[in-house]
Amino acid sequence: MITAGEIKDSLLHMLFPNVCAGCGNDMISGRTVLCLKCIDAMPETNFEWHSGNPVEKKFWGRLPLANATAQYYFTRESLMQTLMHEFKYRGNKDLGRQLGRMMGDNIGRSGRFRIDALIPLPLFETKERRRGFNQAAILCEGIAETLKIPVVNDAIIRSAHTDTQTKKGRIDRWLNMEGRFVLNNAAALAGKHVLLIDDVVTTGATLEACGAELLKAGNVLLSIATLCYAAR
Repeated sequence: MITAGEIKDSLLHMLFPNVCAGCGNDMISGRTVLCLKCIDAMPETNFEWHSGNPVEKKFWGRLPLANATAQYYFTRESLMQTLMHEFKYRGNKDLGRQLGRMMGDNIGRSGRFRIDALIPLPLFETKERRRGFNQAAILCEGIAETLKIPVVNDAIIRSAHTDTQTKKGRIDRWLNMEGRFVLNNAAALAGKHVLLIDDVVTTGATLEACGAELLKAGNVLLSIATLCYAAR
């Protein structure tokens, strides 16, 4: 016999269908926004396990880091591009938090990251207001849920708007970011190992500029983690 609860759940599912953010297929459980097939298909880098991985090499001679990683490879016309678009441009914060939890799981299991605080890479205030959220801060929420460490949102601010970095080379990207970050709360970083978080690393110019400003706090150990790695 069908129970009243089952009828209620069926009606709610008809009104608010729970579909996978990756493939759009219907899902029964409301505890995830990704189906198992899509989770299995996400191209993990496993960089978090390896010293001298491609993300760390990207910053050699540019920024003194304890460790660095990116969880997934990003390529165009791929599942990861679909997920990034759903998260950043369609405002799927639940997806962002789940991706953050997945990042936190991998970072925690690796044992290489002994982190005291998470720092989301800041957006310029008008851009954040227009988008409605900072994607790095949403990822931090998920990571913090898994690793049980605090997020420091006011450590650094983005003091000016920057032109899009998409079609710029490494030098132009660095010049575009020069002086764009300002240390805002050095006391919150003192004596801590902080993990700077962003959604994707390409040339690393934005993370380099932000990380260099964070290190001005003094007695700070810096690591970097991003959701995606986009090779050039």
